[in-house]
Amino acid sequence: MAVDYTVIVVYLAGMLAMGWWGMRRAKSKSEFLVAGRRLGPWMYSGTMAAIVLGGASTIGGVGLGYQYGLSGAWMVFTIGLGLLALSVFFSARIARLKVYTVSEMLDLRYGGRAGVISGVVMWAYTLMLAVTSTIAYATIFDVLFDLNRTVAIIIGGSIVVAYSTLGGMWSITLTDMVQFVVKTIGVLLLLLPIAVVKAGGFSEMKAKLPTEYFDPLGVGGETIFTYVLIYTFGMLIGQDIWQRVFTARSDKVARYGGTVAGTYCLVYAIAGAVIGTAAKVMYPKLPSADAAFATIVKDELPMGVRGLVLAAALAAVMSTSSGALIACATVANNDIWSRLRGAVGKPDGQEHDEVKGNRAFILVMGVAVIVIAIALNDVVEALTVAYNLLVGGLLVPILGGLLWRRGTAAGALAAVVAGGLSVIGLMWWYGILANEPVYYGLLTSLAVYAVVSLATKPTDARVLAAWRERLAGRGAGPDGEHPVAEPAPTPQ
Repeated sequence: MAVDYTVIVVYLAGMLAMGWWGMRRAKSKSEFLVAGRRLGPWMYSGTMAAIVLGGASTIGGVGLGYQYGLSGAWMVFTIGLGLLALSVFFSARIARLKVYTVSEMLDLRYGGRAGVISGVVMWAYTLMLAVTSTIAYATIFDVLFDLNRTVAIIIGGSIVVAYSTLGGMWSITLTDMVQFVVKTIGVLLLLLPIAVVKAGGFSEMKAKLPTEYFDPLGVGGETIFTYVLIYTFGMLIGQDIWQRVFTARSDKVARYGGTVAGTYCLVYAIAGAVIGTAAKVMYPKLPSADAAFATIVKDELPMGVRGLVLAAALAAVMSTSSGALIACATVANNDIWSRLRGAVGKPDGQEHDEVKGNRAFILVMGVAVIVIAIALNDVVEALTVAYNLLVGGLLVPILGGLLWRRGTAAGALAAVVAGGLSVIGLMWWYGILANEPVYYGLLTSLAVYAVVSLATKPTDARVLAAWRERLAGRGAGPDGEHPVAEPAPTPQ
């Protein structure tokens, strides 16, 4: 596997080199956290697709295809639907706000009293997302180098922490663009056709597998509905996704670039399910469905191609991991730490200090993520907790703020607390993997938001006026930045 090893090592070295290059560009808070809000359509589309299609979408998507057939595409498909909905209906307004975090948006909309609590919920979500992505390194490095689980997590996690800390969003954007290309070539252009051919083609696959493997709804209606609640709605409100929207140079780039990325996700979902179905034909008795990806890559692909496809899997994990890490650090620093120490803002001339502060938070959060990943075993449970808290606690106040003028700060805070506590209590009662916690937690949050908002004084007219100005793109951002009608040429 010398050639395969060479491909992987060159790829990892390239990621670190881009981190170093990004460090030279990230000279301000805006450059470090949101790439200066200067990404054009091609780079925006590629990086957005890269962050939402992680290890769960690649290795897990193939595993679901192995277990359920073509209907195994639904998990990743609902991610694509969520990204499409975000891009078409909300991304333009989000981009025009010129903020850095979801909690800052809540403060703008409700009058500055929703930040810390919502920040804690969002921080927990991004932390668990980063942890689960980091754990996935163990699977890939085990296939590549037969490494111990702990060593694999440390190596993979350290590379992501290194390039993320060095250059912030610029480094992550550049590496994500490379990862998008590698994933496209490795999974869609190489693994997909090779897997189908090795399985004997679609006619042979249909002959050897039960009919339900080709039923589009075979995974079950309730499961699909849960995927929509967790992943489609999760895409609408996650800090890791919003922070990418903030990088768009205009609201048009955010809308149309995101639509392209969402469409790509739908194609990727179907490809993963087909690869998993082909693996079921070739290896009908694997000990675990999640082993399908690694097995088909290891046993069926030629030298060199195998290294590239494994690099694609590694790219999928690293893109999600780095995006979640910078989101986690941004929330921890800007929404929690800065507020708790009473920081209102920085005077002019201290941008470099802010870059250093955010860089330090990425490093600290990165080390914490690696330690938790080593200690944690159950990836599915951790990811379920993260998405349940996100959707149950924050979906209603965020979408309510965007869509319902009568929503108030008291209603938003009550919805976050009631939804979050309901989800936690119901996970304890029904079990972490049950569907009921997110169902009832979301309904509780919605009911509390509506009742408390209607029972309390409407949001101050001046706050709403300022909010409308920002939504229209006429207000200044957190660093005094204003929307620019014709921005300077940027990378595409």
